[in-house]
Parts: sequence; C-alpha cells; structure tokens
Amino acid sequence: MLLAIDVGNTNIMFALVEGGEIRWRWRISTDGRRTADEYAVWLNQLMAMEGLDRSAIDDVIIASVVPQTLFNLRGLARRIANVDPMVVGAPGIDYGMPINLPNPAEVGADRVVNAVAAHGIWQGDLIIIDFGTATTFDVVSAAGTYEGGVIAPGINLSMDALYNAAAKLPRIAVEPPAEGLGVIGKGTVHAMQSGVFWGYVGLIEGLVSRMKAEIAERQTGLFPGGGVTVIATGGLAPLFSRHTNAISHVDPDLMIKGLMRIHAANRDTSRKA
Repeated sequence: MLLAIDVGNTNIMFALVEGGEIRWRWRISTDGRRTADEYAVWLNQLMAMEGLDRSAIDDVIIASVVPQTLFNLRGLARRIANVDPMVVGAPGIDYGMPINLPNPAEVGADRVVNAVAAHGIWQGDLIIIDFGTATTFDVVSAAGTYEGGVIAPGINLSMDALYNAAAKLPRIAVEPPAEGLGVIGKGTVHAMQSGVFWGYVGLIEGLVSRMKAEIAERQTGLFPGGGVTVIATGGLAPLFSRHTNAISHVDPDLMIKGLMRIHAANRDTSRKA
C-alpha cells in the first residue's frame, strides 16, 4: 500500500491507497514540533482500529507546504516502510506537467499536485479552487501546462481577523444567513454572516469570471478554445458549491489523487532506506 501524506497549514491528511483506490483517510492538526515517534504511535493506533498492519505500507509520498514537518515525516516513512519517501518538489521528481512561470520553484507543492490531478481527470482549460488556510485559484491549459493563479486569504483567516480586530464583534460560524433572511443584515450576526459568506461568494465569482475572460483572450495553442471547467476542493468546497454556479465540480480527494499520479510516474525502488 501507498501512504500519501498531504501537509497543509492547518491539517495533515494521511491516506492509504491500495489497488489504485483511496481506502482510508485520517487527519491530524499540523504541528512542526510533532516527532516521528508521535506520528508513528498515532498512525499505528488508527491502522489497528481498522485491522491494518503497518507492514502493509511499502511506499510513502509527501507534499508539504510546511517545511518544518518534513524531517520528522521522513523519519516516519523510514520507520514504517523502510523507504526514503518521495517528496513533491524534491530534485528529480517529474510532475509530467510544464510550469509556465518565470520561477517554477515558487509555486506551492499543493497547487501543482491539484493541477496534475485535475488535468488527469477533466479535459480542456481548468480552474482549480482549493479552500484551505488560503484559498487558491490555479489555471491549467487544455494542453496540460500549469499557467499560474491567484492566492486569496482563506475565509477562516478573514473571520479571525474580523473577530480579533473588532472588540464588539462576535465569532461566527462559516455559513450563509438563515433561510428566509436576505443579504441586508437585520442584526450584527446576520450582517456578519452576509458580509463574510456572500462576500466570499462574490470573491469566488468575481475571480473566476475575470480568469475566464483572461483565458478567452489567450485563445492560442495553449488555450485552444471551448469552455473552462472549474473544480473545487478543500473542506468548504461543498458548502460554497451549493451557493454559486461558478463551480462545476467538487472533488474532496483531488490532492491525494494528484499524489497517486505523481507517485506512479516516479516509482523508484532505489529509495530503500
């Protein structure tokens, strides 16, 4: 089995892949101080609850946007699978996707992995929205080239900033105003819900519209025409997709699917620890 590890700023996803299918998923909060021993104990316990033995893991791939986690996650891979893990962004890793940026090393591992997965599933020009600590919008051409994107503050960051900076405003959940209530708030909580939720829907729709227009202006060999498919992933993707037509598809496993594709393209048995 393959252990695919997706390290985000807030959470780490551990997924076990068997026979090309994602069989099990577990999350833990991201903490750069957590040791390889702590990861191993936690993972062993969760696998035992499913009747699994860690000896079934024969390879590991990691994508991380938190560099301080890598040392101990490498240690975890050596302990449970006796391999040096495949790390997205490391020298020699082939994405199978050209990156059309002046400095390709600037693009985050998570954004490239999502792009690889999306291009492998959907045809044509793509916009991928990832609702994480930051909300990212990434463009992949129909020819399979990563073309760049947009980084916006995540909605939870925006809410935390509002709560922390304004003494009289309460902390609220990420949700639209209750059914029957309009956009114009009739109280503090209602007004905040409208501003945060519908404001974020406006951000999504506005950026997608502008990005589509820019893609349409580049109807060349890179963007050969046709519609643009918008794929959303991340924890809040299902919620926002229900309230806007800007999103075509939701795939909560996009990151893991991308790691699976990159691992399949870069298998190397010489990485035994």
